[in-house]
Amino acid sequence: MAGVLKNVFGGQAPGAASDDDFADFVEAPNPSPASLVADSTTIAAANTHGATAPYTAWYRIWERTSPKDFMQEAMILPFILAIVFFHLWGTRKNRRKARDWAKAHVPVLQKEFASVGFDGVPHSDETVTVELSNPEKSLKEKSGHEFSTYASGRQNVAFVDVSLKLPKRYNPITYLMEYVFSFFFESWDAPAEKYEALMYAFDGKEKDLVPVYSKDQPLKVNNSTYDGFIWAVVHKSHMQKFRTDRYDASITFSKDHPKLPQWVTVMSESAEITETLLSKELIQAIEKAGNDFEYLIVTDQPVDKPLKIDETVPKKRVQLSVNLSSSSDYSATLPLFNQFLRFGDKLVAAAHFRGEVLRKVRNVRDEEIKKLRRVEEEEKAEDRKLAAEKIKKDERERILRGMTAEEQRKYLDRESQKEQRKNQKRMTRRG
Repeated sequence: MAGVLKNVFGGQAPGAASDDDFADFVEAPNPSPASLVADSTTIAAANTHGATAPYTAWYRIWERTSPKDFMQEAMILPFILAIVFFHLWGTRKNRRKARDWAKAHVPVLQKEFASVGFDGVPHSDETVTVELSNPEKSLKEKSGHEFSTYASGRQNVAFVDVSLKLPKRYNPITYLMEYVFSFFFESWDAPAEKYEALMYAFDGKEKDLVPVYSKDQPLKVNNSTYDGFIWAVVHKSHMQKFRTDRYDASITFSKDHPKLPQWVTVMSESAEITETLLSKELIQAIEKAGNDFEYLIVTDQPVDKPLKIDETVPKKRVQLSVNLSSSSDYSATLPLFNQFLRFGDKLVAAAHFRGEVLRKVRNVRDEEIKKLRRVEEEEKAEDRKLAAEKIKKDERERILRGMTAEEQRKYLDRESQKEQRKNQKRMTRRG
């Protein structure tokens, strides 16, 4: 009894187990993290015994690498530098060619047009001086090999687009591949330096194209209409490609002219048109341009073959293509550019021909329109046929859905017998 009370009040009963028996279940002390900072005495002791550091600092690249580790980079780096150098050289050369062209041709444009460039603001004496000192102000760089400018504000001419096309010198791979392909394939054009000027005629539509026109204050202008036709002077080295690539040139006939050099030919729809347009000044300008001249064309038909009747609507325009000079001197081709800019005036004044000539010109266009109309009617007939077949098919499916299985079987048997009778009649007719 005494032992029980002693156990209750904290005593230990005789024969009770000692605390030592529970030593295995005592919780172990939590480990404390070791310090990341090495003791100065430990570092000193390591240095004393000649021990080396276990790692090298990340910024000591010279201790972790050697030149052999950069052999691949050393082999690739010269190619990268060559491409960068080629790109900078090609881009600068193309821009220099464009600036040289602008210095020679922008003053001519400014004499003929009220607005030159894409800002749409008529030029004054101050703007002319700025543009002459900074010709890139009048040019727009579409890409590293294509530049363009725009001119408007002239009688008989709606506007002129000029596009300079240069080789892709900034890309050595493309630049070399174009020369290689042009050497092995005739259809592949070699890289060329040229400009193409495209002039659109008003053709009596000033009130529709010029926004300053109004009913209250109409502007008085001369009649700018002229007859539609196709006429071109082409360098013979470009004649085959010119006729193949352009639909409007394909409907003309070629003939040499005694007043022109032997290396050019005339493409026209009538000899009377040639005698009217081929002036002495134009002949002299073509002769002076020499091999830099490619073609001059007056047309009212599309470049691509029309596929619809709407595409045959006449759009009168004049286009000139000339190779760029190898130097900054454009004195040989500037007279031709002047003749091109004033050709709209000549057309308005002289391009009015006899009824016989115009009938001959219209016959070719009417024949093409007839072909397109036949194709369009055949397409419409095919569409009507398909629509009728669809309606018939839908009606058949509607009838079959309202029948029982036995009625459907009989209906299909009648269709099969009917189709067999048609086939027999066809075989009899052929026999």
